[in-house]
Amino acid sequence: MIGTGRLERYVLLRTFTGVGAALAVISAVILLVQFVDLSRSVGVRADVGVAQLFGLTLLKAPALILLLLPFVFLAGGISAYVGLNRSSELVAMRAAGISAWRFILPSGAAAFLVGVLAVTAFNPLASMLSARFEADRAGLMENYLTDAPKEVWLRQGDDRNQIVIHARSRDTVAGRVRLKGVSLFVYQKNKDGLPEFKRRLEAAQAELLPGFWKLTDVREATAGESSVRSDSLSIRSTLDSESAMERFASPDAIAFWRLPAAIHQTEQAGFSADGYRLRFQQLLATPLLFAAMSVLAAAFSLRLARLGGLAGLAGAGVAIGFIFFFFNEFSGALADAEIIPLYAAAWAPPLVALLSGLTLLCYTEDG
Repeated sequence: MIGTGRLERYVLLRTFTGVGAALAVISAVILLVQFVDLSRSVGVRADVGVAQLFGLTLLKAPALILLLLPFVFLAGGISAYVGLNRSSELVAMRAAGISAWRFILPSGAAAFLVGVLAVTAFNPLASMLSARFEADRAGLMENYLTDAPKEVWLRQGDDRNQIVIHARSRDTVAGRVRLKGVSLFVYQKNKDGLPEFKRRLEAAQAELLPGFWKLTDVREATAGESSVRSDSLSIRSTLDSESAMERFASPDAIAFWRLPAAIHQTEQAGFSADGYRLRFQQLLATPLLFAAMSVLAAAFSLRLARLGGLAGLAGAGVAIGFIFFFFNEFSGALADAEIIPLYAAAWAPPLVALLSGLTLLCYTEDG
């Protein structure tokens, strides 16, 4: 039993060495591609140096690396198992009567735990860096994007009131959201739960402070009454700076821990939160996807080298990984279009990948 435990640790170490090598290669490729892309899109339009471009690249890269981590586990696992196979170590293990399940399942469990860590720790970090990337890039490109549309539509509300906010432009100063040329349409729910228009406010500027909007140079008009002007006015807000900025971002840019709040606030404001719910379910399914990729890597690499065809089988495993990757993205697109349920879109790809790997392993190992 002690020898078997050491063997499992050895295979696990070899597997994660392969995953680390694959991560290093894919990360280097991502950094290179992103640096070239930013050099073309930002470097030629703004007076920025190589250091600033590389800093932007480092801010953007973690989100892309996180997206490709399942493929990293597949490629790294295949590399590790093929290496064990070609060095005849797998032959020796089988000759000693050790089942492949004894070292494949620990690798899958370890991949699952890494997936949990990626979702709970790495995803919030990547989201924070992505937000910093967007802010820094917008600052560098500010003078070159004056013709781009900057109109803003926001909506906030609770059980009684709904406020629709429109602004001609927005900016973020010291983490605060500031809107210019603002119109606020205030609705109140009647006894039947239907919104009724109550008043409209026009303001030169609106700044989001903790718990309220601070309006400047305000003109307020209530139905059936004349308008009233004031230098400043405060309106209660259910948004904070971070959640307001999230309304301008895609669900992929919101950190895992903030998604439940984003879902609640979006539904409270009267919008559909299906995009956020899909992203939340996809993140919950990520550890299972990591484990499935680890199992698939083993399933395509256990064929004995002396029987031939190992390289072709490993190549097929990589191709299958790409297929599952695009299947995952395609399922998300179908859910966005409300063609399939979002739970099916989030959980079907990892479940299919895991069941496929287990089926192939049963066929290879047990006949």
